[in-house]
Amino acid sequence: MKSQFVVIEGLEGAGKTTARETVASVLREHGVNDIVLTREPGGTPIAEKLRDLFKHGVGNDLPTIRAEVLILYAARVQLVETVIKPALERGAWVVGDRHDLSSQAYQGVGRGADPKLMLSLRDVVLGRFRPNLTLYLDLPPLIGLKRVQARGERDRIEQELLPFFTRTRARYLELAEQDKSIVTLDATKPLEQVTASIRASVIRWLLQQEGR
Repeated sequence: MKSQFVVIEGLEGAGKTTARETVASVLREHGVNDIVLTREPGGTPIAEKLRDLFKHGVGNDLPTIRAEVLILYAARVQLVETVIKPALERGAWVVGDRHDLSSQAYQGVGRGADPKLMLSLRDVVLGRFRPNLTLYLDLPPLIGLKRVQARGERDRIEQELLPFFTRTRARYLELAEQDKSIVTLDATKPLEQVTASIRASVIRWLLQQEGR
């Protein structure tokens, strides 16, 4: 099959990193051995520097909402143009931990930026480039935050209050409902069940790509 771009999305505590590994495992079982794993923001030397600015700011100087949006898109376009697109062009598959849907949900509504402006910015910066499949791991924010707290130290995004994540989740669900390439999975279930759902969804999608 032609190389594809698969993305894992969800709130903090949804299990995105584990899900990414599960997707990669399923792909290998189906004969895909050239797989590039990415994360956003980050994934290149420049993008990792921007990730640090986004996560921590500089001292007491934290990014404003608009600066935050621009930092994220600068990191994203660097990753897309220097890693993701070249990988796809050579025939590799790419499995990403977050992509543009995160910005549409977190910054577009969670942070209070204009959702229409965010969609326009996406189109200007990324053009028509989109993931072929997005797995959105859905769970109530309170559950995700409890999981994050159990891990220890939290960054400034993870320290946001519950209403922020409630708005973000609502936007995720709204966008997922509008886009057939986004599959919503229940991330509140035990890990074994979530993993099984991810595997089933990816296998079903692969069979559809093969025309079965």
